[in-house]
Amino acid sequence: MRPLDLLMFSSRAATANRGRSLLMLLAMAIGVFSVILLISLGESARLYVMDQFASLGTNLLIVLPGRSETTGGPPPLLGETPRDLTLEDALALTRSPAIRAICPIVAGSAPVSVPPLERELMVIGATAELYAMRHLTMGQGSFLPPGDPTRGGAVCVLGAKGKSELFGNRQALGQWLRIGQRRFRVIGVLSSTGVSLGEDLGEMIVIPVATAQSLFNTDSLFRIVVEATAPEAIPRAKDSILSIIKARHEGEDDITVITQDAVLATFDRIFKALTLAVAGVAAISLVVAGIMIMNIMLVAVSNRRGEIGLLKALGAPRQQIMRLFLSEAALLSLTGAAAGCLLAYASIRMLSALYPAYLIGLAPWSPVIAVSVALTTGIVFGVLPARRAAKLEPALALSRR
Repeated sequence: MRPLDLLMFSSRAATANRGRSLLMLLAMAIGVFSVILLISLGESARLYVMDQFASLGTNLLIVLPGRSETTGGPPPLLGETPRDLTLEDALALTRSPAIRAICPIVAGSAPVSVPPLERELMVIGATAELYAMRHLTMGQGSFLPPGDPTRGGAVCVLGAKGKSELFGNRQALGQWLRIGQRRFRVIGVLSSTGVSLGEDLGEMIVIPVATAQSLFNTDSLFRIVVEATAPEAIPRAKDSILSIIKARHEGEDDITVITQDAVLATFDRIFKALTLAVAGVAAISLVVAGIMIMNIMLVAVSNRRGEIGLLKALGAPRQQIMRLFLSEAALLSLTGAAAGCLLAYASIRMLSALYPAYLIGLAPWSPVIAVSVALTTGIVFGVLPARRAAKLEPALALSRR
């Protein structure tokens, strides 16, 4: 039997009992739809997190006070912090040729008021370098002026949401506000950049780092953000940071340096593992669909005994009978997989339109995996009915016994 004849025979057999075929198609379509949708959502979540990290800046390292490793002692099992990070520590890092720029950070929450309004905002003490490191954009005015980080000033840069809540439609540039008990002049307003890794940049107010230390009555830094000169310079920059701070802290290794590529690699591994896990769970539905195909085709073998007997009486060998049933199972699997692909694509387009900020898209490799698993499942579970049909004796099959 030629391949075209085999295809025509299988298609007629599949459409002979439409109710049975629709059940198999529905089961396979749901399985393929689930696999593609879950893989695509997992991949979209991974790409979204990668994009969020990229928006924070490139070639960045974060220096935190304290060691991240455990000490092996009694709870809380965290490394002690013999010494806080200071502004002088941050400035000392500029001696490294592998470091392009540094930005010492002081963070805290404080009431910000423009009588009669008052809001609690996140106050960030920083330097002019933060603007380029974090890829910030200005809606109005300018960012913090460059200069000596040890010298503060009574100026601030408002986030877009803070400006709206405190000044409304009024002009904010050049106006004065209070942070705690201190007066600051607004020199700039950040553009509306939304939420980055859970941090609402619109509710942020930026002031000079020395002024923030005075405002919060502290000499320590929350962290130091360091920008390496190039991606390949990140390891050298990390070594320089560790050696410089160790020398300044009397030989103590009391800081943690987090590289951006390490964080990205960790998130990448986590999301890939989660995507594969949920895809494996969804693939169980394809196994269920395969079992349904097997059961329905076993019933079909009993109902088509006369047809099988006639084929064998005309000289069709066992292999030919098996190919007929396996091609029917493959045809049903592929048709159901195609319907599942279309359903998944339509669902992803709809989710993308509803949530445009999350970059939801079809994972290019998900249809290949889903269709391959569906086809394999259909053929594997079609083997048993095909073998049973091939073993029927012509005379008994024609007599329907």
